[in-house]
Amino acid sequence: MTNRYSVPSSQNVPPPELLPWLHAKGSLTALLEVKAGQPLRVTRSFEGYRQLSLIQKQQLGLRGPALNRPMLAWVREVNLYGDDELPWVAAQSIFPLSSIKGRARRLQQLKGTPIGYVLFKRRRTLPNQRSICHMAEGWQRHTRYDWYGRQFMISETFLSSFY
Repeated sequence: MTNRYSVPSSQNVPPPELLPWLHAKGSLTALLEVKAGQPLRVTRSFEGYRQLSLIQKQQLGLRGPALNRPMLAWVREVNLYGDDELPWVAAQSIFPLSSIKGRARRLQQLKGTPIGYVLFKRRRTLPNQRSICHMAEGWQRHTRYDWYGRQFMISETFLSSFY
């Protein structure tokens, strides 16, 4: 599996037409559905428990000794389809086990439901920290969210079929 958090490309600047998407606040799901003119289709390529890498733990905001300890998370990897046969966005959601308690357990049972339907049901925006990088697959945004005191991360890669 490719390390999704390295920057293997020499490209430094996203194309201007992609900037609003990379910096969009609120539900990317809602914005993509407006662009598609229909609900998104979600296909899961992986969903289950996975050990986190050092880089993933750092991106989740862990520091000090916590970085050296093994950490399990619920990971969901999906492709999002608009009005095309090819996926527009590849997304990975990482929920540390400590973040999927109480009402947040719903995040483990999304199946084919876009995560934006759950996260932004009551609030248009959520507290977050975001970084952007270029990967071999396309431009990617990593967003660490705080959802009712629960920390998790979603990475979204805009694939060439999105353009």
